[in-house]
Amino acid sequence: MIKKPLFNATLVVMVCATFANTNAASSSADLVNAKKEAEARGYLFLSKDDILAKAKMEGKLRVYHALLGAINPLVEAFKRKYPFIQAQTEEFLGTDVYQRTLLELKAGRLRGVDVVRAPSDFYREYLPYLKKIDVLGMAKYGILSVPAEMIDPSTQNVVAVVSRIQVVAYNKNLIAPERVPGKWEDFLKPEFNGKKFLAEIRPTEIAALVPAWGLEKTLDFARKLAAQNPVWIRGAIRALASITAGDQALFLGPNYDLVRAAMAKDANRSIGLKIVEPVPARVSEELGILETAENPHAALLWLEFLASPEGQKIIDKEQPGSASLFGANSLLRAETSGKQLSLVTWADHAKLDQWQEKVIEAYGFPKADKS
Repeated sequence: MIKKPLFNATLVVMVCATFANTNAASSSADLVNAKKEAEARGYLFLSKDDILAKAKMEGKLRVYHALLGAINPLVEAFKRKYPFIQAQTEEFLGTDVYQRTLLELKAGRLRGVDVVRAPSDFYREYLPYLKKIDVLGMAKYGILSVPAEMIDPSTQNVVAVVSRIQVVAYNKNLIAPERVPGKWEDFLKPEFNGKKFLAEIRPTEIAALVPAWGLEKTLDFARKLAAQNPVWIRGAIRALASITAGDQALFLGPNYDLVRAAMAKDANRSIGLKIVEPVPARVSEELGILETAENPHAALLWLEFLASPEGQKIIDKEQPGSASLFGANSLLRAETSGKQLSLVTWADHAKLDQWQEKVIEAYGFPKADKS
């Protein structure tokens, strides 16, 4: 009679424990090596316990932002999560503000600010003033819960918590939905020649087509678009008001979230939007911690919170269509699902300003002066 081997529960437990200990040791070793590598490159690499303990000691935070209507609910939720941090926020928006702040940074006069936006128009110029903290490395090892796609891999210390896509806005009473251009080239049709649509003189939407089309095709399109003699405007909010009022029928390329905001305020429901492929898409609200920050650990918790599902949900609730494309449940992710994107990746992010200048030249305008 052949005896069946007995099930040895003790042996199984011992084997499992050995594997667990081996994996834990491996993970711990990887973490130590990651910290050493980061520090060798001059970056800070912190534990979560260290971040929390030092944030409690700091107890406050001051941030520059362009989160507009979402900022108050975000601050309230952040305070509920971290009641030991008093957050102060200031709106940071507009070319004049970016230029003035950059001058203050260069002169060493900007003090008392922890988090600043590094806007795409001046992205490379802001980077030298940001603290070298390996946010990407800490996210990789679960120290910070931030989706890696939100972090610039070349700098590892900038987090973009918002995304933008460009769409077409139109007045339903002036043009039937089926006549609204279904692709960008449709704006070149004879029927749209001669003051038939609005176009921004700051051509973010056209420049953001470069990833999908390439530079030469994009510039050729820009020349032909200018030949259509559109109504040139500066400022999407004012232009959308014109569309809503029925003064104009079409607006090429406003931000999706701005159109959604205009639609929410439109009592007559006269404004509509169409998502046109390839969909120009890019990151925005690029945030970093200043080298001179007095509260860098509280600032890390702020960046993590904005990138968290809770923070992203608040952003989308207060400014529908603003949360990151890289958030699992964002409205933009749902709206662009299955569509071709012309995504300005982190690798091309700093080139966007250069592409805009080339498009402006193709339009026949003078170069933008950033001095």
